[in-house]
Amino acid sequence: IDGEPSIDVWAMDVARFGDWATPDWGTVKSTENYERRFVMTFPNETLPKGRLQKTTAIYDHLVAKGARMDQSFGLEHALWFANGPDDAHEAPSFERNRSHDYVAREVASVRADVGVIEVANFAKHEFKGPGARAYLDRILAGFIPKPGRVTLTPMLTEKGKLYGDLTVACYGAEHFMLFGSGTMQEAHRRWFERDLPADVHYRNVSEDWHGLALSGPKSRAVLAELTREDVSAAGFAFRDTKMTYVAGVPVILTRISFSGELGYEIYCKPQYLRRLTEAVELAGADQGLRWYGARALMSMRLEKGWGAWGLDFRPDFTAAEAGLDGFINWNKEFVGKTAAQAVRQPAKRLVTLTLEVEGIDVSNDEAILHNGAAVGYISSGGYAHHVGRSMAMGYVPTELSAGGQRLEVEILGHMYSAEVQSAPLYDPEGLKMRS
Repeated sequence: IDGEPSIDVWAMDVARFGDWATPDWGTVKSTENYERRFVMTFPNETLPKGRLQKTTAIYDHLVAKGARMDQSFGLEHALWFANGPDDAHEAPSFERNRSHDYVAREVASVRADVGVIEVANFAKHEFKGPGARAYLDRILAGFIPKPGRVTLTPMLTEKGKLYGDLTVACYGAEHFMLFGSGTMQEAHRRWFERDLPADVHYRNVSEDWHGLALSGPKSRAVLAELTREDVSAAGFAFRDTKMTYVAGVPVILTRISFSGELGYEIYCKPQYLRRLTEAVELAGADQGLRWYGARALMSMRLEKGWGAWGLDFRPDFTAAEAGLDGFINWNKEFVGKTAAQAVRQPAKRLVTLTLEVEGIDVSNDEAILHNGAAVGYISSGGYAHHVGRSMAMGYVPTELSAGGQRLEVEILGHMYSAEVQSAPLYDPEGLKMRS
């Protein structure tokens, strides 16, 4: 009726599946859904059916290191690392489980030394052609970078709702790569192709580029051993990107980090991933290198107050509500501009909270209360290991979004005191990732 859904309908969108969702896989996964119809599902639970549908070249290597794996858009990825394969287990629970201390040591390594995480499950979209820059400038709300640089940008629907939270990298005047949510890659492909100009060549190249991310104060020292490039602070600045060679293999190298530390993302073709992995481990052996997984990454991004797609950022919200309006270039025309301008002073905002709670954390969608009345809900959260606090993100009325505001959060029927944070709890000026 209105041209687009009024709420996020991702759960009903066929784009949540890729070509990996074969008839046989669908049959197996559907039986699991029926078997679990009246079974409690826990926030830390990983389900067994339809697994190993897609793996990377280092899947066995990570499992041998003690990786506890899960599946996202058909692809296996590491959640956390135990002491070995026999130790990589946990019981379903609403409370903090046995992975808690393992995740803590992963975070400690990243904050103090250097950690490495596989990043194959991010989406990659490539655009080339004489009209590529003009097309992206119209479909993306943010700034389009010059060659050798990356920027962050929201992508909006015509009604100003979020439809993407993307990193745009430029490798030539009309050659771009967009990095974003792996689960949204087919939805974004459909979005890009619906009115693609004839002079723009687009491909979803997510399967063509796997890779690793190095994070931590010693990540530069590790990288310097693996490349002839000048990776000093002056030679390779924050948000620089280039196609080069690392560990003797061709890569896309970008200086960026979702952990909030000095960090680099290194993408290579799948056939080079094992070689890259072995070289990184060897170079990092005397720097305290440790593998880390998705749970550690999500813990560290909470300390920075950074939202995540599918949780804090969804088509339910506008850029202003989500705090992404600062990345918008208002001095150009782009899809959704008129609608976005109309709500630049939103009635609700995304906030970061610290909670006074022991032994348990939010698992999403809990109620946020003020003076006994529900005023919002949690979009994501967990335990922030470095700062030692239970944290959450959620949407509340704008008048309750100021730092220091006292609220309550309901977790499993109990009320816990919460406080809105006015700045990130870790490195609020962002000096470490720019160092």
